[in-house]
Amino acid sequence: MSEQKQIRPISKGAWFRIVFLAFALVNQLLVVYGKSPLPFTEAQLEQLFSLVWTAVAALVAWWKDNDWSEKARSRIK
Repeated sequence: MSEQKQIRPISKGAWFRIVFLAFALVNQLLVVYGKSPLPFTEAQLEQLFSLVWTAVAALVAWWKDNDWSEKARSRIK
């Protein structure tokens, strides 16, 4: 009998990394062929990254600091 292997799903982090890599590669190809690169300045990307980082950190802190899940509310204190 053949043994079935469990294949885990692709993580969200892996998807984000591949999308950003694709943007970087497209941008480099445009630069090589003398075309205008993607319409983002370095400052805009830095601001976007900072905004996303802050929003994620705020949501994680909010979620972890509050008893929103059933598991957290069911703990006896």
